[in-house]
Amino acid sequence: MKPKRVLGEHYYAERPESKPQLGLIRTNLRGHFFEFLTSSSVFSKKRVDLGTRLLIESMVLPEKGYVLDLGCGYGPVGIAAAVLKPDLHVVMVDVNERAVSLARENAKRNRVSNVEVRCGILYEPVNSMGFDSVLCNPPLSAGMKIVLSIITNAPKHLRENGSFQLVVRSKIGGKRLSSGLEDVFGNAAVLAKESGYRVLVSKKP
Repeated sequence: MKPKRVLGEHYYAERPESKPQLGLIRTNLRGHFFEFLTSSSVFSKKRVDLGTRLLIESMVLPEKGYVLDLGCGYGPVGIAAAVLKPDLHVVMVDVNERAVSLARENAKRNRVSNVEVRCGILYEPVNSMGFDSVLCNPPLSAGMKIVLSIITNAPKHLRENGSFQLVVRSKIGGKRLSSGLEDVFGNAAVLAKESGYRVLVSKKP
């Protein structure tokens, strides 16, 4: 299913119309210090949200290859992956043009050069690429159909034995999305769970 081009004034809007109200997050993730510039109309402006933090703290990354951060927002997941594994090439994608601009700025702020940020809907900006891992904190507010389409289309963009890692709220769609992963990949496991969130992982056979 292809999402609508205009999704409303929210963090998944393509071109937010609200005046940017900037913020700055300083935090430690997996033993590294990070600084992220944020803004209004971008997800979790005031802090790295609990779901994103759990995904970062538990994500399993290859030593080298290609990793996709799908729905990157201002960039914490992809930038953390790039810092943790400097031999990776990390591609970060978001539909929100303001988020894409912030992610590019945050890559510079955190001195990572092994990332690139692309603007577009879901997998469209990386249609011709294959990845060793896809990481995602899905936009549940955009609707379950869009989230399920992220899962359904993931195998097309994964290399053999590639992993798809997704953070979900345990009580909001957790069981349904876990079942979706089982249906699409034939396997699903819980990498971590904390504070009402869990990180699910499936591997492409």
